[in-house]
Amino acid sequence: MTSHPSPSAPRAPRPVADLFSADGRLKAIPRRPARREDLLAHLTETLFEEGRDYREPEVNQALLAVHEDFSALRRYLVIGGFLARTKDGSAYRRQRRTDSPGGATPAVA
Repeated sequence: MTSHPSPSAPRAPRPVADLFSADGRLKAIPRRPARREDLLAHLTETLFEEGRDYREPEVNQALLAVHEDFSALRRYLVIGGFLARTKDGSAYRRQRRTDSPGGATPAVA
């Protein structure tokens, strides 16, 4: 007799690598918020240096390297508190997230 995990048992998180194809491109932006948060954390860690300001074209180019919908990714990064954006929209900076969603001042990208 084999035992099956109960439906309420927590699942082990899937690695973020599962979201990427062999060529390093993102297959799709996850719809599930928790999965999308994992992706955004990964993108922040791998694409943006701490303490450095990025102009919008630099952010776009970095995100375009992984997915064609760079504007959606940029918006998710800002709203999710992974990147802070200046009020005039001229610069972005990686920031430490708080545990609360929307840790950054929301801005429309």
